[in-house]
Amino acid sequence: MQRWIIGLLSILLAGASAGRSVDGPPVPDLPPLGGASFKRPVVVGWPNGLTPSAPQGFAVELFADGFDAGRWLYVLPNGDVLVAQARTESMGGFPAEVTEELTRQGIFGPSADNIILLRRTDRGLLRTVFLDRSAGLNQPFGMLLLDDWFYVASTDSLRRYRYAPGALTLNGPGELVIEIPGGDASNPWNNHWTRNVIAGPDGERLYLTVGSATDVNAGGNEHPERAAIWELATNGSDRRLYATGLRNPVGLAFDPVTDRLWTTVNERDSIGADVPPDYLTEVVDGAFYGWPYVYFGTYPDPTQQELDPEAVSAAAEIARVPDLALGGHSVPLGLLFYQGDLFPSRYREGAFVARRAGVGRAEFIGPDVVFLPFEDGRPTGEVEPFLTGFVADEPSGRVHGRAVGLAELPDGSLLLSDDGANVIWRVFSTR
Repeated sequence: MQRWIIGLLSILLAGASAGRSVDGPPVPDLPPLGGASFKRPVVVGWPNGLTPSAPQGFAVELFADGFDAGRWLYVLPNGDVLVAQARTESMGGFPAEVTEELTRQGIFGPSADNIILLRRTDRGLLRTVFLDRSAGLNQPFGMLLLDDWFYVASTDSLRRYRYAPGALTLNGPGELVIEIPGGDASNPWNNHWTRNVIAGPDGERLYLTVGSATDVNAGGNEHPERAAIWELATNGSDRRLYATGLRNPVGLAFDPVTDRLWTTVNERDSIGADVPPDYLTEVVDGAFYGWPYVYFGTYPDPTQQELDPEAVSAAAEIARVPDLALGGHSVPLGLLFYQGDLFPSRYREGAFVARRAGVGRAEFIGPDVVFLPFEDGRPTGEVEPFLTGFVADEPSGRVHGRAVGLAELPDGSLLLSDDGANVIWRVFSTR
């Protein structure tokens, strides 16, 4: 058994034997393994006047444009909108010629490494640089305001900065809260570089997503604390692994009705268009979700089955089944439980998820935003289209943009970041 996982599996198995529940949904019937495919969404932008399509009773308008890979959104209490701008600079596992071509197309390349502030005023939209790399940002993503501290989760660190209400920019390096394993000279692999951070309902603890560096740890050199969600005190102390075996968790939110923690997870590649599905799941304290050894509870990963059947068998004993499959290579990212009054009341019983659409299937799932109804604190299983119209031409792979981050404005309207077309859309009710 690969040494990096022995300790982790031992801890998890001991927890299970001591009564830790891994109960979840039943193991679903999934399609058989398939071959690898590659179809990249080619972003062509949105023609003038065209927007994503919303259900009857909703309208979509352009909120802002002109970003440089504006991925993640955060809304401050005064309505200021923060946009984290960061890009994948490179990715391990690709041949050199593929990396060069993706760089030429702007998929890979230098990261802006800053956060832009947008403020609506009587004279239009004010735009300032709120923080940049001089403040220690390195591929910034997750953002959080807690008390008078503003937290930023970069790929290699969580930092915080003193914040005064209404500030247009923050100065200084801030404070290092905690270091996060990322690529370095000894191990340059740092796929799944996004880090998200939120606070618990009582504001006493932080929750941080740390995706895996590789697809399925075929080389056995993964950092043992990646592919996990961490829990820590607000000053960085008392850190622990809250949930593990999550290949690439990105969206992270507490359901305001039940206070349960949920995440969106991007699954592994190259074993079929429909397997394994990406998913939404409740994040159960102490649970193990199977990566890299199994997926959806008991399905063995073929690479790991060949490399380490003992670890696969051990993982299948304890892995929790995710709650809701969202389609293979759909790339669910943004996750938002709606709390406003502008939308019809049914939207306060469920979650919105933005799917960016991946490269591992012949026909895209997404880009789009879907609504997932909940009942008694659980997804009903329905996946309702909410924002569609992103695909310009399916056969050629051309898309107008790609859906990433979600946020709610104080007036109850919804924001969506599109890091393909570099715009932000605003969705509001017309009823």
